[in-house]
Amino acid sequence: MSEIPTGVLRVYFRDNTYKSLQLTLETSVKDVIQRLCQRIMATGREVDPERHELLIIAPGPLGERKLQPADRPLAIQEKAGCAAYKFLFREIPKEGISNEDVEESDWPLPVAETSQVLRSGPLERLVPSGWQKCTHAGKSLLEKLLPEVSGGKHKMGCAGVLVTPAVLDPTSGQTWDKILQENPWLKTTNLVAKPDQLIKRRGKAGLIAVNKTFDEAKQWVMDRMCKEQKVEHVTGQLTHFLIEPFVPHKQEQEHYICMLSHRYHDEILFYHEGGVDVGDVDAKAEKLELATGEAMTEALVTEKLLSKLPAAKKANMASFICSLYKFYGDLHFAYLEINPLVMLDDNTVIPLDMAAKIDETANFLVAQKWGELDWPPPFGRAAYPEEALIHEMDGRTGASLKLTILNEKGRVWTMVAGGGASVVYADTVADYGMGHELANYGEYSGAPSTEETFVYAKTLLSLMMKYKHPEGKFLIIGGGIANFTDVAATFTGLIKALQEYADDIKEHNIKILIRRAGPNYLEGLRKVKAASDKLGLGIKVYGPETHITAIIPMALGLIKDLPEPDLSAPCGPPVRKMIDLKGKKPTPKGHPAAPAGTKHTLVTATPDTTCIVYGMQNRAVQGMLDFDYMCKRKQPSVEAMIFPFSGNHYVKFYWGTEEILMPVYTTTKEAVQKHPKTSVFVNFASFRSVHETTMEAMNHGNLKTVAIIAEGVPEQQTRDIIKVAEKKGVGIIGPATVGGIKPGCLRIGNTGGMLDNIVMSRLYRPGSVAYVSKSGGMSNELNNIVARNSDGVYEGVAIGGDRYPGSRFLDHFLRYQDDPKAKMLLLLGEVGGTDEYDLIEAKKKGRITKPVVAWCVGTCASCFTTEARGDMETAAAKNKAMQEAGFHVPESFDKLPDMVNQVYTQLVMDGEIVETPEGETPQVPMDYTWAKKLGMIRKPANFISSISDDRGEELTYCGMSISDVFTKDIGIGGVLSLLWFRRQLPEYCTKFIEMILMVTADHGPAVSGAHNTIVTARAGKDLVSSLCSGLLTIGPRFGGALDDAAKMFADAQSSGVAPKEWIDKMKKSNQLIMGIGHRIKSLANPDQRVEIIKGFAKKNFKSTPVLDYALAVEQITTKKRANLILNVDGCIAVSFVDMIRSCGAFSKEECDDLMAFGCLNGLFVLGRSIGFIGHYLDQLRLKQPLYRHPWDDITYIQELAGQGPE
Repeated sequence: MSEIPTGVLRVYFRDNTYKSLQLTLETSVKDVIQRLCQRIMATGREVDPERHELLIIAPGPLGERKLQPADRPLAIQEKAGCAAYKFLFREIPKEGISNEDVEESDWPLPVAETSQVLRSGPLERLVPSGWQKCTHAGKSLLEKLLPEVSGGKHKMGCAGVLVTPAVLDPTSGQTWDKILQENPWLKTTNLVAKPDQLIKRRGKAGLIAVNKTFDEAKQWVMDRMCKEQKVEHVTGQLTHFLIEPFVPHKQEQEHYICMLSHRYHDEILFYHEGGVDVGDVDAKAEKLELATGEAMTEALVTEKLLSKLPAAKKANMASFICSLYKFYGDLHFAYLEINPLVMLDDNTVIPLDMAAKIDETANFLVAQKWGELDWPPPFGRAAYPEEALIHEMDGRTGASLKLTILNEKGRVWTMVAGGGASVVYADTVADYGMGHELANYGEYSGAPSTEETFVYAKTLLSLMMKYKHPEGKFLIIGGGIANFTDVAATFTGLIKALQEYADDIKEHNIKILIRRAGPNYLEGLRKVKAASDKLGLGIKVYGPETHITAIIPMALGLIKDLPEPDLSAPCGPPVRKMIDLKGKKPTPKGHPAAPAGTKHTLVTATPDTTCIVYGMQNRAVQGMLDFDYMCKRKQPSVEAMIFPFSGNHYVKFYWGTEEILMPVYTTTKEAVQKHPKTSVFVNFASFRSVHETTMEAMNHGNLKTVAIIAEGVPEQQTRDIIKVAEKKGVGIIGPATVGGIKPGCLRIGNTGGMLDNIVMSRLYRPGSVAYVSKSGGMSNELNNIVARNSDGVYEGVAIGGDRYPGSRFLDHFLRYQDDPKAKMLLLLGEVGGTDEYDLIEAKKKGRITKPVVAWCVGTCASCFTTEARGDMETAAAKNKAMQEAGFHVPESFDKLPDMVNQVYTQLVMDGEIVETPEGETPQVPMDYTWAKKLGMIRKPANFISSISDDRGEELTYCGMSISDVFTKDIGIGGVLSLLWFRRQLPEYCTKFIEMILMVTADHGPAVSGAHNTIVTARAGKDLVSSLCSGLLTIGPRFGGALDDAAKMFADAQSSGVAPKEWIDKMKKSNQLIMGIGHRIKSLANPDQRVEIIKGFAKKNFKSTPVLDYALAVEQITTKKRANLILNVDGCIAVSFVDMIRSCGAFSKEECDDLMAFGCLNGLFVLGRSIGFIGHYLDQLRLKQPLYRHPWDDITYIQELAGQGPE
């Protein structure tokens, strides 16, 4: 039996805490376990190591392993030599173990920092969005910018070199020799090597090589490069390694510092001791909190953080921390931890290990300072090829496409539209006990194209076919009620994938259920149902009349399948029967009044509330006006728009069927001055300018609520906005919000979706339920749930999913509590954050007394490995805490409608809500564009185009996509044949067209067209004017003879008249023969352009009867005069006629039409434009002055015509 060296044993308890026990033991592992149990049992708890499974997490290739009594000796032998052991007791009594009898302090349960689960997809919201984290990137930035931020007082040594898998490829350009050449210090310095992939506790995992030579460090890295490694709970490949100088130092020279941001302040933690065994820094460290925008001083740092540091070190350390904090803020870090931070005897400060998180949304602000940062992939399993495909496609589109494979052999697969909806579906699968069978999660949202949906669906289906399951599989195709996505368009792509995999779907016994709603959803469901019937797939389809997650228990066989809806007409508003009070006349209890002095910063909208919209969001504004009209407002809720990139003007909108003009201003100041009664500012500015525009809006006292729609607002800017807003008493909704809605009063932006959804959810009149949601996408579902299970929505707000929302749950719920018309409150929270606990505290204190139905999505997170966070932030913990506080919490999201109905019914029975009969549903005229898209109307088009189309995925030329134009390399001749002749001509024809363009490109500066172009250019006119001047000279005497020559010779050849007879006939009728004659060229001195054209035609055309006829005419005309040859115009004309007649692409009638349409002259115009533009550029290049024709080259005649001299 192996012996155990000294180590730290951590005992994990049921409440997700553990204790560190420092033990010096020289006995066997079995004895260690027994002695450890004795210490725990001394607290009065029973633990039997022989009956309980033990989990040992240790460094080395074994990693994590459950140990049964039978295999303990083998495992112990394999683990011999490890420096530290961690024993995890899987079964612990429910009452837990007292903390009083165990040494040291509590720690959060250390789970893996990252895993493949969090690389993409909706559950990435479990970690702060837009964060990147690694050591080398942070050190590189510090090395580059520390001297600048410290005014030269501090500098950092070498940040090390990052080694990637490229060293395995000799052709990659990153070889060890090159690394050594660029970093010669590697050979002269002892080194430290370690992976740089977001792995904590690398030292305890045996993943740091210390005090090594270059060759030793190189070998250490190569032994681990791209090899699988298990670190705590995660197995993955090590792909990025950091090699840096080894810094000899003493233990007492190691310190710990951490900077992190919160909503209202930055927090700095410093501990005079550092290193791998620093312990619980939250409990030990000295702390300094700086309010947003507050300056840090060395005196403040010395007073608050450095009390335990030797006096000789304080001044230098205080200066360094101030510089580090400036660096932290200037570069938009969200978290920065250095451990250990070494201060040598000469006061040099060196960060040995560093973890940094930056706010990537600030890229547009500090990209130049960041430079090119190489962010290594998080440690975890390598991405599946299918995941990589979807990730690549996501990067090329404006839509959001995410896919993460959880269990490729799982039975339950999902294809969900919407980020929030995808979490809800995963939650429901897990809540029904099938989390272990959940195969994937992800989303396709943001209006993906038909082709993108096809690829996404095809990828999912291909994964499902990898493994067959004897009990079959389930494919859940769901989503929330979309705002803009054309459901029918996306389902067209889905149908294409189903057709491709129809046989496999039946072979693998896959049951498919669909629930979808939103724009054009009815047509989408019809198409899918028709395809299902044709393919025999038995797909069940449902619309918004069915709860979003109801198809999951149906698919799993937990409930009977609901009847499918009638797809012949859209889903109308729910028909609810009024609750029968059975003769009772209950007396409402009422609610306590708001405490004295209560003020709410957010505007509670009324039918008179108006807003100003920043940005030319015509579609959103029209939607707001349609909502106003439907709600029977007397005046539109939008008074003006702001657009700084054009002058003041008006934009036309519809008010019902009438047209109105909306003023548009260039500045917020002018808009507010001219509309002083406006209280709401809807800001559609981009993330780049939203901070500036919001700050300006808050300077105007009458604007009391600002809605920030943009996503990707840097966190520092959001915190700045929050600080100013609270100081000025302005309420903020967002950032990253869809907005909010107050039925009968105001709609912010696109909240509530299209008009048919407004009608279906009865959002045109107020109900009794007020809700707040983080997810904007799920707000439509909440509208639907409330409409079907109560008398409707009183007000709904989506506060946005950013880390720091401008307003929180509590801000809105206190307003609802104080509003007597809001009778019932509804909360939809999310995993992460602690804002829900503010509501719990308000409930406990009696500040919130109205019934609250609450649910936090993200309960499925317990099935996955996620980044370490406090247990309080999990959805399960929040739901439990809210239930204990007296909130109405359903068993799962799938039961949320039942809970809403139950609470609402009780309020009616108690007399708190008095139901009234439903009024008439209002009508709003449908936009022509949307009505036409739905196929409800038709109208003849004003224009018809048959040569190009820019409406689809990519531009097409006569049906050929632009990508195929280049893939097939058809050239300019091929493009011209598509756009001029509506067909792809043979290659020799397109080559001939290109030859025509080349030989007609120019004929020197003396011809009339070039001359005009030159004169116009020298007069200072622009390119287009100069080109037009030259083109306007083209006519029968210059370049315009091609069409006439083609017609003359084609008619003559077709008539059967001999060339001599035809010439005589033309002479008798006094007609010139077009295409015959040249100023200087003759048969003896031929025009090379003619020879080239003639030679190509003879060699490549199937027949050349018209050319032959013209050459016969030439033989006759040159006998009269040598220069009466077939010129280039004539040769091109007759050869072109032969080409179109003999290539087989045109009928005789089409050939005649082409000549009549003037396409030959068009070829000359197109070709000669090249030369004209050349002459224009040439004159500018030569800087030629204004041209004035010399007077001595002009003959002046002053006598009147018909009069001689006297």
